Amino acid sequence: MKSKSPFLLLLLFVCNVHAQNTASLVIQSKSDHTISRHIYGQFSEHLGRCIYDGFWVAPSLDVPKKDRIRLDIVEALKKIKIPNLRWPGGCFADEYHWRDGIGPRDQRPKMVNTNWGGVTEDNSFGTHEFLDLCELLHCEPYVSANVGSGTVEEMAKWVEYLNFDGVSPQSTIRAQNGHPAPFKVSFWGVGNESWGCGGNMTAAFYADQYRRYATYARNYPGAPLKKIASGASDFDFNWTETIMKQVPVNDMWGVSLHYYTVPQTWQDKGSATSFDEKQYFTTMKKCLLMDTVVTKHAAIMDKYDPKKKVALVVDEWGVWTNVEPGTNPGFLYQQNSLRDALIAGSTLNIFNNHSDRVRMAELAQTINVLQALILTNKEKILLTPTYHVFDLYKVHQDAAYLPITLNSPAYKSGNEEIPAVNVSASRDSSGAVHISFVNLNPKEKITVSTSLDGVQWKGVTGQILTSAKFTDVNTFEQPDKIHIVPFSGAKKQGDKLVVELPAESVVVLELK
Repeated sequence: MKSKSPFLLLLLFVCNVHAQNTASLVIQSKSDHTISRHIYGQFSEHLGRCIYDGFWVAPSLDVPKKDRIRLDIVEALKKIKIPNLRWPGGCFADEYHWRDGIGPRDQRPKMVNTNWGGVTEDNSFGTHEFLDLCELLHCEPYVSANVGSGTVEEMAKWVEYLNFDGVSPQSTIRAQNGHPAPFKVSFWGVGNESWGCGGNMTAAFYADQYRRYATYARNYPGAPLKKIASGASDFDFNWTETIMKQVPVNDMWGVSLHYYTVPQTWQDKGSATSFDEKQYFTTMKKCLLMDTVVTKHAAIMDKYDPKKKVALVVDEWGVWTNVEPGTNPGFLYQQNSLRDALIAGSTLNIFNNHSDRVRMAELAQTINVLQALILTNKEKILLTPTYHVFDLYKVHQDAAYLPITLNSPAYKSGNEEIPAVNVSASRDSSGAVHISFVNLNPKEKITVSTSLDGVQWKGVTGQILTSAKFTDVNTFEQPDKIHIVPFSGAKKQGDKLVVELPAESVVVLELK
């Protein structure tokens, strides 16, 4: 047998490299549902500097504010159109008693935040302050009620306090506290992580508790509730099975799910800023497991709810690393790198592609905690790479979901591999099509050839978020190191869209 010529070997090598760096995508024009804007929700717990020294600042701090709500943060969040805000927790929710946070502030009792740092809070930020914040943000409140250490009566009276438009003991107190009209809060979480910090319950016990609490959480005229059951962590499929089996579908609007991307282990999560490509790959692999987690929980829900009436609510997700050196370990303050942005883009693509079932989600957390959108340092704020992803992806909110078929090259590390590219697509009310791409490969650009079945378009524009290294971050000294810039690497070739995705990048295109 003759050996292959050097030219032929070179040709085979070039063809193999080309195949490795090429993806194919088909986008269908037919849509049967929308991508709910509530997928782009945020989570703000009484934890570290998220509420106090985040949203709610000292009167002496020289920044624009209304009461003590920091307005530069409000304006930044309005720009990305956050649709909802979850509060007061998290684990904190199941030790929070709402009556302590109403009335004259100088008369409110102090409390110890036993979950997060053992700090004493003065309850100056309570129900009215939270709802004032939501009004400024033009977003819907999502209240998590206390099931772990609270009572049925306590939750029932909180609902009455916020939603009843008439004469009652709770509405009278609300009026005395300056708000005669009802707030009409729709989204209510019935407990949080009831399998863990919310009471260490079994699934069967919690299901019974949910039915009991939900019974007394009343729908007052003009204020129907969307009640959300405390759902599973990660791969606990039995929890979802039990909830769906024991709670009637019509008794809940949604079931929650929590999944965090932890780069190493829960005992030593890894650094937010100092990691090599091997750990980068492992982190991305764990991020993409969100697709598996959502798929399997959704399949269980389909057995009991084939019409998909109940939403899967991923109300805690994001990257969880070790805290920044020298900071309070109970405050969960971490930096935010390009890696976080790629994880945010990939996760949101997963939610978009499961938007028939995933109709609500909340990133953990909005300010100064975990995968935050915004970091603060006294008068300064900075927008993280993750913030910029939400800015890019806001075009998907309430847009028609467009089904995709993607054939992606692999991104390999040793004997492991993951898809290098992930994508989602939608069509907005004006008819414009938006496609969000993420290239996870930190070294190779990838060409994506896209067929648009039944989509009529004439031109394409785009924006990109990337940086030289996946460890790059925005700092208070250099707040715009990673930011959105125009993208010109997409063009029309015949009836196809061809996109050159740079390494480690998030790209969003608009076709008109």
